[in-house]
Amino acid sequence: QVQLVESGGGLVQAGGSLRLSCAASGRTAGVYVMAWFRQAPGKEREFVAGPTNNAGTVIAPSVMGRFTISRDNAKNTLYLQMNSLKPEDTAVYYCAGRPYTVALTAPSGYQYWGQGTQVTVSS
Repeated sequence: QVQLVESGGGLVQAGGSLRLSCAASGRTAGVYVMAWFRQAPGKEREFVAGPTNNAGTVIAPSVMGRFTISRDNAKNTLYLQMNSLKPEDTAVYYCAGRPYTVALTAPSGYQYWGQGTQVTVSS
């Protein structure tokens, strides 16, 4: 079994920054792809950032240039650096993992999910 635990969310003013972390534990050797998603009230869960199939990263257009994803395999931890935050970034942010090597942006392709961390950006 794999457990994912997010941290680092909170309340921040527009223009501020937050760094989210996602710590993986359990059978982490079986988690090949990890990505970030978010879900705002009344909206569907959407892809934020993740790896590509050629060792790069893909960032959603809505956050491109402001958010950066990184992974520390030695610590089994995924990060999301969020800068220049906007009120429309307000959402619950989720870390997700899948036991396959092919990277996907669809939430349905991920088998492991954290409990989420709330990010609220005030104007």
